[in-house]
Amino acid sequence: MGESITEGTIMRWAVNVGDTVREDDILFEVSTAKVNAEIPSPVAGKVLELRFAENETVSVGVVVVVIETESDDNTAQPADTAVDTKPSPRIPPEAETSSAASDDRAGLSGKKERSDRFYSPLVRNIARAENITDAELDTVRGTGFGGRVSKTDVLQYLEQRKKASPQFSSEAKAAQAHAGSDSRSPKEAGGGASDDTTVEMDRVRRIIADHMVMSKSVAAHVTTFVDADVTKLVRWRERTKDEFFRREGVKLTYMPVIVEACAKALIDFPQVNASVDGHNIILKKRINIGVAVALDDGNLIVPVIHDADKMNVNGLAVAVDTLAAKARSNKLAPDDIQGGTFTITNFGTFRNIFGTPIIHQPQSAILGAGYVEKRPAVVETPEGDMIAVRHKMYLSLSYDHRNIDGALGGAFLRKVADYLENYA
Repeated sequence: MGESITEGTIMRWAVNVGDTVREDDILFEVSTAKVNAEIPSPVAGKVLELRFAENETVSVGVVVVVIETESDDNTAQPADTAVDTKPSPRIPPEAETSSAASDDRAGLSGKKERSDRFYSPLVRNIARAENITDAELDTVRGTGFGGRVSKTDVLQYLEQRKKASPQFSSEAKAAQAHAGSDSRSPKEAGGGASDDTTVEMDRVRRIIADHMVMSKSVAAHVTTFVDADVTKLVRWRERTKDEFFRREGVKLTYMPVIVEACAKALIDFPQVNASVDGHNIILKKRINIGVAVALDDGNLIVPVIHDADKMNVNGLAVAVDTLAAKARSNKLAPDDIQGGTFTITNFGTFRNIFGTPIIHQPQSAILGAGYVEKRPAVVETPEGDMIAVRHKMYLSLSYDHRNIDGALGGAFLRKVADYLENYA
């Protein structure tokens, strides 16, 4: 489902205990990182156990369904693993769930609580052995992919704790106290007024929040701006948009042209089409450009146009329109949001002139496109300078200073603007 996916929510079971399934029959529908996907059975056999209920969230690597295959028919089931094969409710008895699933749903203190942060079984075992609570574990800085806490991170934390500096000890004790003895109401704990309303983040918003915070903590963000004169582009669009709609069946917006300009600039500056892994820089061979799409529920998703450098404006326009429609109807496939190497976000959709976007990890840069508006500008002519009404657009580039310096970031952004300014 993608290297950055750490958990998924079972939205719907397509089978019951006792059902017979064939290979590739749909078992269940899972929702991960804003994409719903139907999961097929890898084998043929009889469904013995459904270990999770619908709407439960499960970490990657946890068994969710047990299927008896033909090769298992002649193998006797041990008494302690026998399962009633009659159709049963989708929630199995607690005694029948695996230890891995139980560990995933239960907090380290033994309470049926779970942190929104993902921890591997190895990390949880170390934390349990060292009496580290969930709240205390949440304070450990993760250096793994996506900010994940590794074995090394936990061991370093324990080493720091042994040194027992006053500041560290007080922070750890505060975390433990908060986990076990904070009896204040949510409003009291958060300092909210009596007439405030507390709304829990939905699953998608939690994913976005965690991903954005992780990106700011991992990447050294720098943002630079240019003011692009896109008068030629605006006039070209006005001349061709009606014919384009009749020919392609989609509206001609500025976005496909911006995608094309970015693809060309990424060819000119391949160092921008990269990601950072520790002290290594990974230069990407393919140019896969993601375009941020605002959803009706207030959330955001970034479908990806793969091999954007191999498409013309016509193909890019159809791709942008198709992906946006699939995103808003929740019909994106997992492949539609994976493999991005660069991202574009369009502030102009909301009549905003510019912004400072956050890098979409593990990429190295993201372009922000502002609103196209008429502004007076000084224009050089053979007869001398003059003030004229021009169509202008601010472009912003947030980039990772770990592998992109100011000269490279500025040159790349200037090249994107040059392609847009000379489009005709």
